[in-house]
Amino acid sequence: MATPARLIPLLEQFDWACERLGNRMAGPVVDSGNGTDVEAPPMTDEEYLWEPVPDCWSVRRRTSGPGPRATALAGTGDWGRDTAAFPHPSPPPFTTIAWRLSHLTELLALRADHSAGSHSLTRDDFRVEGGVNGALAAFGTAAAAWRTALLGADDTALDTVGYSTYPHGSDPEDPFIDIVWWVNQELLHHGAEIALLRDLYRGRNI
Repeated sequence: MATPARLIPLLEQFDWACERLGNRMAGPVVDSGNGTDVEAPPMTDEEYLWEPVPDCWSVRRRTSGPGPRATALAGTGDWGRDTAAFPHPSPPPFTTIAWRLSHLTELLALRADHSAGSHSLTRDDFRVEGGVNGALAAFGTAAAAWRTALLGADDTALDTVGYSTYPHGSDPEDPFIDIVWWVNQELLHHGAEIALLRDLYRGRNI
């Protein structure tokens, strides 16, 4: 199936953002934005879980229970991600790289399933990773699943309201092309946050 012309730039943006974020986290270099390689030391577990301010939300061992102002640990497995039922705490808690990457990976994995999979996965099915290597692998798998879902969408699908049945956003009310745009925005948004946290971690003792 030919890729719809209006999807191509969004796919290219998604691919570039995934590559840049992946390299920014895993190293050893990342494109500075102008084609120049900049050193990017591979992230460690310590950095992945680093809490730069008090009362951060993060991912935690279930045996430890949720963090400050959180009421539950989302996901499945030995680790969970801090969360709270609506209405969420205000102001929002500061979140670690681990929390942000887990959130982004869950978003990609669940939207892929609710667009081109079983349409049944929930946040309780998402495995939260307590270490950086597992988290990076999970991000790559989720990004690939979302990209596959996009490649299966023709022009009719892009215009279909509710093509994605992901229950934690506007997906059931919006055309799929709008959801594709929104996912790119989330990737760019959280990718930039993760990059900044890496810079702050590197400079914390300077």
